[in-house]
Amino acid sequence: MDKVLVTGGAGYIGSHACKALRAAGFEPVTYDNLITGWEDAVQFGPFERGDLLDRARLDQVFATHAPVAVMHFAALSQVGESMQKPGLYWQNNVEGSRNLIEAAVDAGCRNFVFSSTCATYGDQDGVVLDEDSVQLPINAYGASKRAIEDMLRDFGAAYGLRHVIFRYFNVAGGDPDGEIGEFHRPETHLIPLMLDAIDGKRDALTIFGTDYDTPDGTCIRDYVHVCDLVDAHVLGLKWLIDGRESRVFNLGTGSGFSVREVIEHSRAVTNKAVPYTEGPRRPGDCTKLVSGSTRAEAELGWTPTRSTLDQMIADAWRWHQTGHYDK
Repeated sequence: MDKVLVTGGAGYIGSHACKALRAAGFEPVTYDNLITGWEDAVQFGPFERGDLLDRARLDQVFATHAPVAVMHFAALSQVGESMQKPGLYWQNNVEGSRNLIEAAVDAGCRNFVFSSTCATYGDQDGVVLDEDSVQLPINAYGASKRAIEDMLRDFGAAYGLRHVIFRYFNVAGGDPDGEIGEFHRPETHLIPLMLDAIDGKRDALTIFGTDYDTPDGTCIRDYVHVCDLVDAHVLGLKWLIDGRESRVFNLGTGSGFSVREVIEHSRAVTNKAVPYTEGPRRPGDCTKLVSGSTRAEAELGWTPTRSTLDQMIADAWRWHQTGHYDK
């Protein structure tokens, strides 16, 4: 069974990717420092604890497992924090990724699937965002991801490192089987914060900004189900293993929902009111991010099957009620 090194495999998206890889016939090897991940989420293959900044540890893991590919999720990802501590993001995300890329090249592992973000596009109102849209990140998180994309292209030209870059929009939902789900500490994502407010784990959800240039004043995002997202990553891995060229794909549904619309859908799905307060905008947040690309569907054959807002909220609510890693 071919092994795939999954950095950040103990995190939300990474753990779902590990489950999808196992189902597709690969053995996922999780590499995670557990700063934001959860060891209980590592259920589908071996676990190697380590940090991306530890090059010797990376070399050891590559030598032990000889993976056919890397699937790179590990990153700091809080927009607000990245505005306050940009150096932390450049060190952890960019320097850590350079260590990982160099270790992969030195180990002869030439297939690399990278978890990037629509935050590389910045705030471009009225622009249909596809893979050729200009990248103008407005926070250090997005800038760090763009830098890693550039790094992959440079290493591709110099060493033949073939890569698939996925720029994805807001990820939501959870494993329909309830084995894993979305859980962060601190929690920063809209849907789990909203579910916390619904069941009384926090006093209220805060809507950050009600004066955006949108129909209801709150910012708009394109939501994609985590299971659909990781299915695309498996397709991207197979794309590389089949010897195809490096490629960039957006992953989104093409539909945007405002914060207030998400609240209304949550009320309908859970049959519970969402207590909320209104606060000021957060630095680094943009008005609207919605994918306008069909490249993943056309070239990878990716078809999202669970990415309706109601389904994502329902799957997240099921996980929220049945299990958390800190119980």
